[in-house]
Amino acid sequence: MSSVRERVSRTTARLSVAGLTARVVEHRTRTVIEAVLPASMSAESWQLLLAALESCDSFGLVVSADGGRLAWAAIDKPPDRGTPARGQNRQL
Repeated sequence: MSSVRERVSRTTARLSVAGLTARVVEHRTRTVIEAVLPASMSAESWQLLLAALESCDSFGLVVSADGGRLAWAAIDKPPDRGTPARGQNRQL
């Protein structure tokens, strides 16, 4: 299985091929990749965008009230094994 870093790198490269600039935001449990979409995109660019997004764990498209569009994708990080989960001698 590919590491999170490798998957993020592949996704941002694929977005670049589609003519988009990616922004990567790290969160505790996932890495989110965002790209602002131009007002007009070719069918080929849309296909490349969707191919990049579908390789991630979740993705979506946000459309703002002013018509701006933001595509996002998230890659989940593996669970932290350092802290025992509740139920393993950590009952409430």
